[in-house]
Amino acid sequence: MILERRLIGVAEAFVLISLLLAHFHSSWWLLFTTVMGLNLLQSGFLNWRPMWIILRQFGVKSCKEQIEALKSGGV
Repeated sequence: MILERRLIGVAEAFVLISLLLAHFHSSWWLLFTTVMGLNLLQSGFLNWRPMWIILRQFGVKSCKEQIEALKSGGV
């Protein structure tokens, strides 16, 4: 799967999990939701995503890397 799609999926999962935890456990989990929202906002402006580094360590390739691999004949 492509890095950009996984990044969005992880962010969505974190937000939904923190909202569920806030609803069923403690409203303090909304702070985590706020941090995730601020992280998404800053990533839009700065194009820097901490989760990007973690996903790349697991070998997930970006769209650009996948296109270059297809152009060179590799997969």
